[in-house]
Amino acid sequence: MTDFDWVPEGVDTTIPSVARAYDYMLGGAHNLAVDRAMATEAARLLPSTPRLVRMNRAYLRRVVTHLVESGIDQFLDIGSGIPTVGNVHEVAPDAKVVYVDKDPVAVAHSELLLFGNENATVVQGDLRDPDGLLSHPQVLRLLDFDRPVAVLMLMVLHFVPDADEPWQLVARYRDHLAPGSYLAVSHVTDDRQSAAWRGVARTAAQSRDSLNNRSHPEVLEFFEGFELEEPGLVGCGLWRPQGRGDISDNAEENTLIYAGLGRKPASGSR
Repeated sequence: MTDFDWVPEGVDTTIPSVARAYDYMLGGAHNLAVDRAMATEAARLLPSTPRLVRMNRAYLRRVVTHLVESGIDQFLDIGSGIPTVGNVHEVAPDAKVVYVDKDPVAVAHSELLLFGNENATVVQGDLRDPDGLLSHPQVLRLLDFDRPVAVLMLMVLHFVPDADEPWQLVARYRDHLAPGSYLAVSHVTDDRQSAAWRGVARTAAQSRDSLNNRSHPEVLEFFEGFELEEPGLVGCGLWRPQGRGDISDNAEENTLIYAGLGRKPASGSR
């Protein structure tokens, strides 16, 4: 099988995909040469990039485990990429999981990986279309929005420019959720003004998904209307680490991605 045997018709194979580059850095096989080149360049500019990707995946495992222990059995993972090893449906095999991504290649591979799994599905959709996404038949088939749902927006909001009003978009998802629902976010930042990190952002701009670094107060604003769980909005490696692979020995690496989990209070309105 060549690089292109599995690519859906109509996909431009000359443009790298962040979802597929992310898959490559996690050790997955669903990526193209152009994606691997982008990931390699990002790692050249900032050698810790693959570690940061793995730290974010470790955060996903911890936050999903915590949510299951808190009684959540429904997940809407927006900007999920390719659900390779360690994704939501593997961490929470008894939960209902809907993955959402706008990349047709990521969706096509997700369909293959999830074939026969009655508890999980994938939808091609865009975070910037809450109404279309929340009313999608596949979403409504698995998720009951009259009950608490965990919405995951991990490493995706930084691809939404300010002009598209990402805070208002998140608020529209929040208003649709039942009290007791959760929002988990991870988001890149340039609070330390790292030249290397800005270089990674320029590299990502080769794809259709340019990075929009945001400050701690800006990321915190996504949790308007939610009650933050401890330890609040922190570096993703600092969010309830459980072992060596969860947190970096390099303090700066622990601050390049912010992560947090918020709960919609019982008094919240729908």
